Amino acid sequence: MITLGHPDRIAVAKVANAALGACAAWLVAVLAARLFRRRGVALAAGLAAALDPSLVFVSSDVQTEPLFLALLLAAGFLFLVCVDRPSSNFGVLSGLLLGLAVLTRPSALALTPLLLAPLLDRRYPLRARSHLAASAVLGLSLGLLPWVIRNAVVYRDFLLVSDVGGLNTWIGNGEEMRRFYDLRSLEDYERWAAENDRATRARIAGLEASGLTTPAAVSRALLRETLADAVRRPAWHLALLLRKTWDWLRPFPNPLFWPRTVVVGIGAFYAVLYGLALWGLAEAPRRGAALFAAAVLLLSMAAHVASVVSWRYRVPYWDPILILYGSFGGFRARASLGVTGAR
Repeated sequence: MITLGHPDRIAVAKVANAALGACAAWLVAVLAARLFRRRGVALAAGLAAALDPSLVFVSSDVQTEPLFLALLLAAGFLFLVCVDRPSSNFGVLSGLLLGLAVLTRPSALALTPLLLAPLLDRRYPLRARSHLAASAVLGLSLGLLPWVIRNAVVYRDFLLVSDVGGLNTWIGNGEEMRRFYDLRSLEDYERWAAENDRATRARIAGLEASGLTTPAAVSRALLRETLADAVRRPAWHLALLLRKTWDWLRPFPNPLFWPRTVVVGIGAFYAVLYGLALWGLAEAPRRGAALFAAAVLLLSMAAHVASVVSWRYRVPYWDPILILYGSFGGFRARASLGVTGAR
């Protein structure tokens, strides 16, 4: 939108993404201030978000991650305000922003059940909790409904957000994905990418030739095909699932694409961040918020491990949470070691 439909305006798009990345760092700091009520933790979290190598990387490219990240963090902050006040108006705004985030990255659909989290908040009567949850769901519906109606008018079929769900599940659980994890060079990757693209286009063309005339119908067919294959070969799919899980969790970027110094340096950064975040989650004063954050980590991982795993897909979901609780964990570690000023 910022380029007004001109794909050649790369510089404009990069400036916009850099601004969104800066906004994301500010939102992380604001979230930390509300979660932990400590100025030092908030400043540390904001600084860490501004310097996080992965966040800087995705904010410098022409991709959707910066916009998605800003929407997701804003939705999270408003949702936190919604349950703290409590305020159904903030619940609607939070759900609306999450809906816009889903339209930016459909994998965020995995997080939508968390809008019911106010039902578990025992600070308020059940009726009040129900109002908060319902307001968030209403906001989500307001964000998604116009696009669903548009898809129904254009395709004469039900398509919630995008047709990539079935396609990505088919790609991420097929023979080509298994081959991906055996690649050893960039030349191998280029050949693999070309073959994967050819096989995908051929399969879609075959389904369309069989009479499936809408993107949603093709997506559903690919999903059914993948599930049927999983039933036929459970051990094969379990082995692939484990490889994808490690691919998501590993603290270092893929050595296939990055030089060794980057792999080692980023790996060390994430190893420390993982440890501090676990410490912060374990000692966080707001147990409900910590459990909510852990649920975001698990649901986002499950959604991608079930389809396609990519290092950059993990960044907008995991890095803000790792930074938030890692910053708090760092302050707790200082306090435990008796460093002056830690308290």
